[in-house]
Amino acid sequence: MSSYSASSAARPGEVAGTLRLLGLLLLAVVLMVLDHRGGWLVQVRQHGETMMQPLWWLAAMPGRMGESIRQGAVSREQLIEDNRNLRNALLLSGARVARLQATVAENTRMRALLDAAQAVGEDVQLVPILDVDMDPTRQRLLLAAGSSHGIESGQPVIDAGGLLGQVISLTPTTATVLLLTDPDHAVPVTVARTGARLIAQGSGRVDQLEVPNVPFSADLEVGDEIVSSGLGGRFPPGFSVGRVIELRSDEGRAFLVAVLAPAAHLDRGREVLLLRNVARGGVLPIPVSPVVPLADPAQAAPAAPAADGEGDGRTTLPITPEQSPVDSREHRQPSEPSP
Repeated sequence: MSSYSASSAARPGEVAGTLRLLGLLLLAVVLMVLDHRGGWLVQVRQHGETMMQPLWWLAAMPGRMGESIRQGAVSREQLIEDNRNLRNALLLSGARVARLQATVAENTRMRALLDAAQAVGEDVQLVPILDVDMDPTRQRLLLAAGSSHGIESGQPVIDAGGLLGQVISLTPTTATVLLLTDPDHAVPVTVARTGARLIAQGSGRVDQLEVPNVPFSADLEVGDEIVSSGLGGRFPPGFSVGRVIELRSDEGRAFLVAVLAPAAHLDRGREVLLLRNVARGGVLPIPVSPVVPLADPAQAAPAAPAADGEGDGRTTLPITPEQSPVDSREHRQPSEPSP
């Protein structure tokens, strides 16, 4: 009897709950139909969403923070990589610009050499420099061409600035050039302004030449251009040797010493020009006088030609074209003709 009474007492509550659920479902269906047909709940839903946005923002904050941290790490790594690539590109561009500048400078030097060759108007030979020896007691250049390339001992060497030196030794593939600044080198020069004859000597410094034993009465000034005189036959006349930058007294105060700035670029450039219009042995040929027939060769006494090319009252033997050029510094007495 007790179980039956308990089940019968519970039934009214279940019926009420079921009725309540059905009422709520019916209300929901009615609201959905009204909202679908009239849209009168749109504003209510919008206000509700507005009120719920702070809660959604708080709920999404952990995800946003994680994404921000991930993107920041990726951005930093990307920036580091981009910076590394840009730095490498900058170094590469700098190397290319430096190479282009070197090429431009080399083209400028080559153009200056070509202009110098055209200005000389002589047969010249362009030779690259193989090695440089700028010791204070030994100023030399080693050229990448030798006797097999037609180079001869004693050939004058010039560049775009002026006189550089002369060839002193040869191998089949190389040539050694004695520079003007070598302490053992001297070259006859003249002052372009006055024509005064002097001797320029090497000082052992690549940026200086010296002209010793200049009289105090000599008309020589700072800024005067010094050129080769051609005396001795070793160097052609008219090539720029240097410019006077200082005048000082020597140790004994008996003469002046002129200090020259070399006209040639002794410490720059990778090519030089060799003058090829010189005879064997490195001296310029002496002009040959016309042959004058002698009435009686046995009566013609041979005489040595004047060393300075000026007449001194002695008879000069004519030089035939078959004879080799005579060194202007070392004239030889021709042998007497055989009867």
